[in-house]
Amino acid sequence: MRNTILAFGEAMVEFNQSIQQRRNYLEGFGGDTSNFCIAAARQGADTAYISAVGDDHFGRNLLALWQQEGVDIGHVELSAGVATGIYFVTHDDAGHHFHYLRAGSAASRYTPASLPLAAIEQARVLHLSGISLAISESACDSGLAAMAHARAHGVLTSLDTNLRLRLWPLERAREKLIEAFKLCDICLPSWEDVSTLTGLDERDAIVDRLLSYGIKLVAFKLGHEGCYVATPEQRRLVAPHPVQALDATGAGDCFGGAFIAELVAGRDPFSAARYANVAAALSTTGYGAVEPIPRRPQVEAALPG
Repeated sequence: MRNTILAFGEAMVEFNQSIQQRRNYLEGFGGDTSNFCIAAARQGADTAYISAVGDDHFGRNLLALWQQEGVDIGHVELSAGVATGIYFVTHDDAGHHFHYLRAGSAASRYTPASLPLAAIEQARVLHLSGISLAISESACDSGLAAMAHARAHGVLTSLDTNLRLRLWPLERAREKLIEAFKLCDICLPSWEDVSTLTGLDERDAIVDRLLSYGIKLVAFKLGHEGCYVATPEQRRLVAPHPVQALDATGAGDCFGGAFIAELVAGRDPFSAARYANVAAALSTTGYGAVEPIPRRPQVEAALPG
């Protein structure tokens, strides 16, 4: 089966702290590339996930989630005797905080030999993130090999920087993400990530650096300021969509999934970013990474006229 959008990375089970009863946690799902896939699927895109989960209660729940969401699971390995990663989200006056139990997880043991090369060759877009590369050396090798294979077969590659220095030291992150940038067609960075990676603190200077690697399209996520879309020919700030935000968990992933879904549907980058800004904003009006991700009718209803 041919899938338009493939994503590679790690999905996890989420336990999100209740604001009202702080000793209670709501079980849900997360993992940036999984969130991305679900967001794209909810906008009507044909998607598939490349990963591994444990042959356990949590792994099977993730498989059921993807099937429910219409995400193809034909490239997800079910690994016996290995755990599925989980994480906790806590909330305080400073925002939301993540606490992970993912060392040695099934996805972190993924190797290049498991890559579905034929499926990658037939895709329109292959998406991954900095976390996809950071969880282990073998996962990093797998992600870069997948990008190289996609590039060799004319498949667009998309990368969300998602820099997590708890997973790898900054120097290794720089080295491997620069490798990824050189294999990347569409980059979805956030301010803190790329300012840390590049040492630059001016928006256009950062975009210049990213485009210098051969990237064709940058959608620079700026949170409440919207996003800055840049190609080698033009740059434009795309306004945010105001909402009363409750929980920003996964909002950047939702943006990415909606943005890529719109691009493969034939929208221009600026229209795609306008749509994705609305989708990401709506995703912050509920709790958790997956449940609040809007579907296309909700986004279209909220789009400014």
